[in-house]
Amino acid sequence: MTDTVPVFTLSHYIYMITIALVLFLMVRKKDVVIVCLIGLTLITVSYTGSVITGIQALFSSLLTAGKDLFDIMLVISIMVAMLKSLDSTGASEKMFAPVKKMIKNPLQAYFLLGAAAYISASFFWPTPATALVGPLLIPVCVQVGLPAMAAAMAFNIFGHGMGLSGDLIIQGAIKLSANSSGVDIGSMFTTSAILSLTCGIVAGIVGYIMMRKEIKAAPKFEPVEAPETDVPKKDQPYAVLFAILTPLAFFAAAGAMIAFKIRGGDATALIGGTGVLMLIISSIVSDKRNCFEKSVGYLREGFMFGIKVFSPVIPIAAFFYLGGVSSDEILGEGAPQLMFDIGKRIYTSLPLGKIPLAFGNTLIGMIAGLEGSGFVGLPLTGSMAAAFGSSVGANIAPLAGVGQMGSIWSGGGTLVPWSFGLAATAGIAGVSPVELARKNFIPVCCGLFASTVVGIFMM
Repeated sequence: MTDTVPVFTLSHYIYMITIALVLFLMVRKKDVVIVCLIGLTLITVSYTGSVITGIQALFSSLLTAGKDLFDIMLVISIMVAMLKSLDSTGASEKMFAPVKKMIKNPLQAYFLLGAAAYISASFFWPTPATALVGPLLIPVCVQVGLPAMAAAMAFNIFGHGMGLSGDLIIQGAIKLSANSSGVDIGSMFTTSAILSLTCGIVAGIVGYIMMRKEIKAAPKFEPVEAPETDVPKKDQPYAVLFAILTPLAFFAAAGAMIAFKIRGGDATALIGGTGVLMLIISSIVSDKRNCFEKSVGYLREGFMFGIKVFSPVIPIAAFFYLGGVSSDEILGEGAPQLMFDIGKRIYTSLPLGKIPLAFGNTLIGMIAGLEGSGFVGLPLTGSMAAAFGSSVGANIAPLAGVGQMGSIWSGGGTLVPWSFGLAATAGIAGVSPVELARKNFIPVCCGLFASTVVGIFMM
């Protein structure tokens, strides 16, 4: 970005109006896909002067965003398919049996449930992890006196909050923020790790403190014998085998990532490949006669889930990509980076500094997350970080990171009752999604405040 003040064109004004309309509609709980696509078309027509090019951009922009997001969608789909196949062996029940034995009181229940949510969300993605871990551990936690609402909070805060906002294993969020802000994956990885852990630890502790009265008043139950499993006795060795083999396989993959410094797309490929390998092995072992048909069925379910999650994300990301480094791919070589231009223009008019920028990007991320998908806001917060941060000489990665925290903690399943993650957790715990979002609000805001302060020092 040069020192000259960019001259605004009609495309810039359409971009700003569309963003304002998108944020307004998000606050009103409305879908913004159509608005983004209309804004994208109008910008392309105003920039190129061609209606035909504007219509073509509707496809080319989706293709550009789809290419960037496909590997994320693919690995999530694979994880869901793998979990479906493992469930058929009875491994899900066995995998968390040791954790059940460790839970003795509400304090242990809260943080062990949170730890299980964080680990499983990091490897398997939060929503599949909720379906895997929640039904197995939440009833055990309630038995020792942890209220169902506190259990749901722990799962949300540590899984959909800390796990998804850091995304240290699959690295989908990291890649999206890095691409939109123009920073390298390594810097974004370190930033995401520090900020997500800060936010999660603070939010988790505050959440437990706020629930102490309910925990004291909660009834305790006598331990009960575990019900007989529906898995036939002859299949039990397979359940034990995969309950041990699956975590070992993914811990080995994580160890390889650390030892060989595997990051970004290569890390995603390693995790995804491990998931495919486990899917193949478990499908063959669990049902040798029908393994071909069963494996295809698991993959179908996985891809249906992945497409359902990302179908609204891709068109929204396509619009926000116009603001940053991907604008050339959509509008053609030499196209303006609209958000960068707007950022520099605002900076020349207002005395912005690192502190207001950091809290501002966190707030923008939270507003963007109101749409119900934590990933939708990342192209916006990443582009804003690059545009505004360069103007004040800030380190771009932490500025993008605080926006990433705001967007994912808000829309990823802790503050928005209509988000799939929060609704799924509330359903499994048997509590109201609206009440769960209300209980999460103060702890999550405390965590986001703490992570933003840390981000400011990192800038």
